[in-house]
Amino acid sequence: MSLLEQSRPEPDVATTVSAARDYLFSIQHDDGHWCGELEGDTILESEYVLTFHFLGRAGEKTRKAAAWIRGKQLAEGGWATYPGGPPEVSASVKGYFALKLEGDDPEAPHMRRARQAILGLGGLDACNSFTKIYLAIFGQYDWDRCPAVPPELVLLPDAFPMSIYRMSSWSRAIVVPLSIIWAKRPFHAIPPSAGIAELAVPRLPARDREMRPRRERFWRAFFGGLDRTLKAVEAVPWKPLRARALRRAARWTEERLADSDGLGAIFPPIVNTIFAFRALGVRPDDPRIASQVAELEKLELEEEGTLRVQPCFSAVWDTALALHALLESGISEDDRRLLAGARWLLDREVRVKGDWSRRVKDTASGGWFFEYRNAFYPDTDDTAEVLAALSRVRFAEGEDRRRREALSRGTRWQLAMQNADGGWGAFDRGCDRDVLTFVPFADHNAMIDPSCEDITGRTLDALGRLGIPPSDPAVRRAVGFLRARRDPDGTWYGRWGCNYLYGTWLALRGLRRAGLPASDAAFRDAAAWIETRQNADGGWGELPRSYDEPETKGIGPSTPSQTAWALLALFCAGTFDGPAVRRGIEHLLERQRGDGSWEDPFWTGTGFPKVFYLKYHLYATFFPLWALATYERGESAFP
Repeated sequence: MSLLEQSRPEPDVATTVSAARDYLFSIQHDDGHWCGELEGDTILESEYVLTFHFLGRAGEKTRKAAAWIRGKQLAEGGWATYPGGPPEVSASVKGYFALKLEGDDPEAPHMRRARQAILGLGGLDACNSFTKIYLAIFGQYDWDRCPAVPPELVLLPDAFPMSIYRMSSWSRAIVVPLSIIWAKRPFHAIPPSAGIAELAVPRLPARDREMRPRRERFWRAFFGGLDRTLKAVEAVPWKPLRARALRRAARWTEERLADSDGLGAIFPPIVNTIFAFRALGVRPDDPRIASQVAELEKLELEEEGTLRVQPCFSAVWDTALALHALLESGISEDDRRLLAGARWLLDREVRVKGDWSRRVKDTASGGWFFEYRNAFYPDTDDTAEVLAALSRVRFAEGEDRRRREALSRGTRWQLAMQNADGGWGAFDRGCDRDVLTFVPFADHNAMIDPSCEDITGRTLDALGRLGIPPSDPAVRRAVGFLRARRDPDGTWYGRWGCNYLYGTWLALRGLRRAGLPASDAAFRDAAAWIETRQNADGGWGELPRSYDEPETKGIGPSTPSQTAWALLALFCAGTFDGPAVRRGIEHLLERQRGDGSWEDPFWTGTGFPKVFYLKYHLYATFFPLWALATYERGESAFP
């Protein structure tokens, strides 16, 4: 009998699980899917304001977005990229500029505080490249000081080191329309009162330059020289390839608007597409622009005088996680509600070849994407989670054939996406040339898509559920990857969730499914580390600060989702009782809300480490349900 069973009746756990299940079913859409809110920082609302001013459509919605931006300002004046984080210069500059465009008095107290914070962070020159280009469109930054993003990039062959197909898929979707913007240099005049010249400070030399590794210094110097050369060439009137490059970039963008919730189905490429086609002289009512404006408007959430903007929709992801959590909680594999969700997922299987096929030429289409529609960009993380969920439902025999065939195609695609090092990236295979991270416009920290520990762990779990044995070469290579990537303290980095709590849970989940016994040192060391990171309230938490400061790994205020990840990691290690488990379970039981859900007070999702973070509003319910249900089942949860 566990210590929890001695101090708290087991029905408390059962009742909590039942209430969480009821809550999830209550928010299931009529067609079977789930989709919770996906929240990002105020860069989204700021760029929304800039975009609608650029289109000449500022009005009630942009005023409401400005109200949201004001409400998120830190007491010290700037804006952070995650709750509990420090002010960040690009987010702060965009927020300040958006508010000035909306008429805020620069001498108002909140604007004076913002200005002081921004100047302390280095002012306009300290912003990232994308921010500088947006400012240049409005005449607030010199185009010649923006990094070069020549459209001729789209003409480079795939094998060339700077080919767009060497970049991560999300960077590719941002950069192609951005290259049109850089070449055409659109300009939108604003009232002098909305200008932000007051945010400029004298440029200072980079003090950390000599502290960088020699290789990094070399490549930064190389690309810096290339940037200067490209700008010099730009001043020459004759550019023999420019017209062809612009046509190719525009065609590339247009082709990827089909069967998609906007380019890449995410906010930044959608906005860049609007700017790019306007720069080419396309009318605002042209379908190429109107469709993207419509997709942007779908991301709006209005309430109580404010408007916020989601970065995208997480429908496939949320549906797969909901199915998995509910199945873990004991819902029957042929429950009609689960089958409705499974059918919805089956309808979204990718059956066309997207960008991924440029590097995986010998594999048929398969897999799943993240959003409602994004056929060009299936990803391995969603595919693994969908495969795991679909492996556990059962239709009537006549209908089940469709499920089995989809599982077969998806498994083949997932295996084909395995990298040479044994791990999995997200959207492409072999997208790991880190030299691209030194390109001047690569300061969004997301130019490549290398193997990551969390997706590899999730994939191992899915492959095991699909009956692929530990002896399979792909499984052995993935296990080797995870062993090699383990930190000395027994943890794993979390690329897509914050951070070491997430990565460690998923690595252990994959290793356990791949046949490693809980007695293996990998489990013992990780469990010991997790127990040392438990908070006084019994929960676990980790702020995104750990991406910048690894010494803060596993440290932060408790959240339900991260508490659940920690507990699930302990369960993978065979620890189902003891003080840490008891206190963690009690933490979750005590914090369930009246409707059966939980709330994460801090963000636990990751977009671009060190740059962009997320709050998945349903994480706080999916994972506590999963953890409590696994606790109920005990070691039988790991057949």
